[in-house]
Amino acid sequence: MITSLHSFGFKHGLQAADFLWDVRFLPNPYWVPELQPHSGREAAVAAYVLANETGTRFLSLIEPLLVFLLQEHAASGRETLSLALGCTGGRHRSVAVVEHLGRFLEGKGLSPRIHHRDIHKE
Repeated sequence: MITSLHSFGFKHGLQAADFLWDVRFLPNPYWVPELQPHSGREAAVAAYVLANETGTRFLSLIEPLLVFLLQEHAASGRETLSLALGCTGGRHRSVAVVEHLGRFLEGKGLSPRIHHRDIHKE
């Protein structure tokens, strides 16, 4: 099954996907001057977003859910599954989560397609 992970910013419009999660509850690096110009692909930004109680708890919940969803959809014969994660601008939080989940799925032997629609937008 082809799995696609998309990051996007709600302020730029919704992203079409089979599943969509809003990650605006995670800590926002936009408000940290030294992190603001960077993206969720960078270690310092990803750590700010995910290496805290909220981020750790979210990942502990979404990882097994993602495995379950992928297994069930594959068993039903689906050929593709797309998942979108959105934050306000699509540059920090959603990117960090998509990158993390991409590595997580690679660790499970999958090759997810990763798309960051709004990473270069203001």
